[in-house]
Amino acid sequence: MLDMLVVGGGYVGLAAAVAVKQAAPHLDVMVIEAAPETAWKKDMRASAIIAAATKMLEVFGVWEEIKPEAEPITKMIVTDSRTGDPVRPVFLTFDGEVAEGQPFAHMVPNLAMVGALRGACERLGITIRHGVSATDFKTGDANVALTLSDGSVLEARLLVACDGVRSKLRDMAGIKTVIWDYGQSGIVVTVEHERPHNGCAEEHFLPSGPFAILPLKNNRASLVWTERTPDADRLVASDDLVFEEELERRFGHKLGALHTVGDRRAFPLGLTLARAFVAPRFALAGDAAHGIHPISGQGLNLGFKDVAALAETVVEADRLGLDIGSINILERYQTWRRFDTFRMGVTTDVLNRLFSNDITPVRIARDFGLGLVDRLPQLKSFFIGQAAGTAARDNPRLLAGEAI
Repeated sequence: MLDMLVVGGGYVGLAAAVAVKQAAPHLDVMVIEAAPETAWKKDMRASAIIAAATKMLEVFGVWEEIKPEAEPITKMIVTDSRTGDPVRPVFLTFDGEVAEGQPFAHMVPNLAMVGALRGACERLGITIRHGVSATDFKTGDANVALTLSDGSVLEARLLVACDGVRSKLRDMAGIKTVIWDYGQSGIVVTVEHERPHNGCAEEHFLPSGPFAILPLKNNRASLVWTERTPDADRLVASDDLVFEEELERRFGHKLGALHTVGDRRAFPLGLTLARAFVAPRFALAGDAAHGIHPISGQGLNLGFKDVAALAETVVEADRLGLDIGSINILERYQTWRRFDTFRMGVTTDVLNRLFSNDITPVRIARDFGLGLVDRLPQLKSFFIGQAAGTAARDNPRLLAGEAI
């Protein structure tokens, strides 16, 4: 019988397996991933990794492998305008460091991050089983039995669901969710541009939603472009000429000529919050527990916070000789993470509603607020610390760069 079984072989699932196995090598950990073994190599997207998360990756021993591919965010600017405005005034700027030489975030290609975490799994002896999905599970007094699509059954003391925002395991566990559809989709695409970005990230608030430009290596940028879903679908389906013309209207010409690289895809946006994070011998982590609007760039980092808290809970229980799948143990993890997740979900929801409109009195009020924050250095430092994850008082050890 396994000690911990993780369903979902993305970065959150892999990180959960690595965090527990590294701290407690005697525990038997396995990862189940429905996709074929090489599918992860096709993911050309990139993710924002906050400073606290990089500390955890340092503890895993994978950050030095990832770092050459990571682009530090050295500055961030925020504008609020309409698409056709000839000038986009900057209302708010942030320096990108939480400490000397420590950027508050990096942009990391998913290929580099998943590859490094898979390498860590191999070094630690964690088996990753590909090409099978979970079809059912039953919880007993001492174990959970997971049935896979090939008919095999695996038993473990603890089952961790990292299978995404539409988690099948969450539904099987009978955990209800709060769901709100924003009627928006996020177009994700990579562009190459003529002039260097110098590590500057930009968040342009437009009436249809935020348009984020996030710096990558080699004069490239990752875009998260929010539009009403019908418009997003139309843009993704359009030819390159139409798409790039619409892109330039929002991106501008400050970085010279630009063109798209690779595929463009649109993802529906909404708020999904699980009403519970745990059940007997069962825990949710990452998007299976919470899906939020990308306006703050915190989605993946919330998942890494889950990983750090769950691993610390499980490992400390094991060291005390306690049952790692006991509901009493798992409720500590739920208490640790649920309020932070709810707070971030509400924050992103309010920000999206506040900035994704063109109501004149609202525009005036929000622009005044942005300008006020820009003139208060201490308040800006507070926001940067919160965004970087370094200011939280209840951070798990891994997010402080400490081994469990």
